[in-house]
Amino acid sequence: MMKRRKLPIGIQNFREIRADGHYYVDKTDLALKLIDDGKHYFLSRPRRFGKSLFLDTLKELFEGNEPLFQGLAAHKQWDWSLKYPVIRISFGSGNFSIEGNLQQQLEEQLTEFEKTVGFKPDSSSCSGRFKELIKYVAQQSAQPAVILIDEYDKPILDAINQPDIAKENRDFLWGFYGTIKDYDAHIKFSFLTGVSKFSKVSLFSGLNNLYDITLDPRYSTICGYTDQDIDTVFAAELDGLDRDKVRKWYNGYNWLGEGVYNPFDILKLFKTRAFKNYWFETGTPTFLVDLIRERQISTPNLNNLTSDDELLSSFEIENITIEALMFQSGYLTISSVENIEGNNFYELGYPNLEVYQSLNNSVLKQLVYDGGSQVKQRIQLSRLLRANNFDGLKSLFHGFFASIPHHWYSKNEIQNYEGYYASVFYSYFAALGLDVIVEDCTNLGRIDMTIRFNEQVYIFEFKVVELVPEGNALQQIKEKAYADKYRHLKQMIHLVGVEFSKVDRNIVGFEVEQAKLDGH
Repeated sequence: MMKRRKLPIGIQNFREIRADGHYYVDKTDLALKLIDDGKHYFLSRPRRFGKSLFLDTLKELFEGNEPLFQGLAAHKQWDWSLKYPVIRISFGSGNFSIEGNLQQQLEEQLTEFEKTVGFKPDSSSCSGRFKELIKYVAQQSAQPAVILIDEYDKPILDAINQPDIAKENRDFLWGFYGTIKDYDAHIKFSFLTGVSKFSKVSLFSGLNNLYDITLDPRYSTICGYTDQDIDTVFAAELDGLDRDKVRKWYNGYNWLGEGVYNPFDILKLFKTRAFKNYWFETGTPTFLVDLIRERQISTPNLNNLTSDDELLSSFEIENITIEALMFQSGYLTISSVENIEGNNFYELGYPNLEVYQSLNNSVLKQLVYDGGSQVKQRIQLSRLLRANNFDGLKSLFHGFFASIPHHWYSKNEIQNYEGYYASVFYSYFAALGLDVIVEDCTNLGRIDMTIRFNEQVYIFEFKVVELVPEGNALQQIKEKAYADKYRHLKQMIHLVGVEFSKVDRNIVGFEVEQAKLDGH
């Protein structure tokens, strides 16, 4: 059996990982490919995906710290006699939602570099000092400089709820980052990482020499762990864990190449030996959930959004698209791509069970002001479904809709009542991690929602009525023979027709029948 190593949870320092005997998934072959193929790069990946560690690996490589690379792909291919000056700037720490904090922190980082190399600039502005520093270190070492900028967009994202500060930070960074282009002759290599890709008409207009590798299949695994990494590097950690469950919970992120796992999730799983939403818990997406609610986006539709290249790679303070926000922040990933007349069109979906379950739970918490009540309702839902207690299910959902404050409706003009009520049902089942299918196609129509659970099938149809139940929901399921699609499973099939009243804003009809096994 392979020897177990230390788990590098939260460690972004390449030297520490290598010197102290932690697990390390070798990305140095991709680092060499980047350096051989080009000069200026940009990479967008979600938080806690290993971007900072990759930048630190580049730093140690360019500085020529050979002992750290023993046994890695780069060791025999790199010219260790060359040592390049590296300027690394990180916006990973600090609160940039406060006016003036960005300039202050950047000035502190520049001062630190200037002291290290013994340089006193003539300029007082951050952009001017950056230019002088690049030129100075290149002249002193007789080698062009390497520029590494980590979390370049955090000063903007921190202030996303304060548009004036966000725009001020964006404009400040626009001038600062433009230095990379202006001083290209003194630069060997540059690499910028972040979560979001701001469109070329704003922040990136000064950086149009950057090559964006975010959706380059050759670099799809530059951050994250592959299946092979899990089965080889971490083979010693798999004993006692259900391998398929590991894949279902944490794999599935796709940037047009091989899929990857979130490394933070994997390391925490190996540490605790328990399946939990580790990555999701590190940053509750309050802003995202607020946006979903404000725009009345149907939660079942989140797992089936469509985008193109421009929409997927643009992010603007003034016009935040839900597709770009969810994809770039890691709550959706590419499930399929189709090229039509030279244009790429992407289907987006949840990457794995962790995100699917956790995001829907966060949406529910926005609707239920009593968090403890919401937890109890989820537990009760699971028990009722296992027991096929449909009277209990009706009472549970009736109580939930009754608990939504009246002022919530008055502040939110609901355009699609049926979609809204269906979203609540969907999010409750999804928050339990159940297998939920929406807009399920048959040869006679679309089933609103299908749940496969406990070796049984539950077919739901939702209708909105004025005040009293009409029986149309269950009738539609039977008339269109929706159950036929699932008869081959030889499982019990439950037909559930749910009717909501616009007036009462609650369930007024809840009819259930079992499909006959012979189909008649």
